[in-house]
Amino acid sequence: MTPSELQSVLSSGLLSFPLTDFDSHGEFNASGYARRLEWLAPYGTSALFAAGGTGEFFSLAADEYSAVIKTAVDTCASSMPILAGVGGSTRQAIQYAQEAERLGAKGLLLLPHYLTEASQEGVAAHVEAVCKSVKIGVVVYNRNVCRLTAPLLERLADRCPNLIGYKDGLGDVELMVSIRRRLGDRFSYLGGLPTAEVYAAAYKALGVPVYSSAVFNFVPRLAMDFYHAIAREDHIAVGKMIDDFFLPYLDIRNRKAGYAVSIVKAGARIVGHDAGPVRTPLTELSSEEYEQLAALIEKQGGQ
Repeated sequence: MTPSELQSVLSSGLLSFPLTDFDSHGEFNASGYARRLEWLAPYGTSALFAAGGTGEFFSLAADEYSAVIKTAVDTCASSMPILAGVGGSTRQAIQYAQEAERLGAKGLLLLPHYLTEASQEGVAAHVEAVCKSVKIGVVVYNRNVCRLTAPLLERLADRCPNLIGYKDGLGDVELMVSIRRRLGDRFSYLGGLPTAEVYAAAYKALGVPVYSSAVFNFVPRLAMDFYHAIAREDHIAVGKMIDDFFLPYLDIRNRKAGYAVSIVKAGARIVGHDAGPVRTPLTELSSEEYEQLAALIEKQGGQ
């Protein structure tokens, strides 16, 4: 799949980030991960991002990362493209990028570098170095310490033909509009705020109809129903799902930092597709929160 072909795939449909399965000792569970991908594939996402933020990329050792990407590529080879999360320092991100390409990933999601604050020019140089280290398509994720402006993204687009996508995790409407207007069809654009469904209608109005769903990991049918309601602009259905599920869900998710991942793993456990525990520094939901989430899922009819 060429970068331009991947860009076309990412320009429509729902995307998601599968959880990474760990066993009871916290070790990567490849067979459980493969079963998870096989379960989710028929629901109809356009692509999956292996070892993304929801997949706890930040907690994986290098050898585990290779195993995660290989398992995802081998399992989904005939059903959908796999994009691999990459991040960390520039040299580390390049190593991950080249390993993902070697293992057959069709593209990369370049996650923000961690901890160190940097100038706009420094971040742009980081993105350019990663893009030029591979031939597959790259989607850059504007979030936290990565806050690229429209002029810098335009420069990167000129220098890096395989930079084919922009994912927004900032929620800065002025910046999003400026990027969308300046870059036009040069990129595919993805909504990437946590629990993106809450922002989906607003982003569609901005010309960003595609987003990634975390709840797809445990209520895939609801996630797809919501996406289709957004696509056909069924405001009544969208409003009902937001009121009945997403706002109560956010009430639980927002109680502690890191719950954006923990609550998804709890949801998977509730619906019978346990992905194991989260790794530190993340923490599990309390028993009370777990029961509240279970009741919420049950009201929606389960998966």
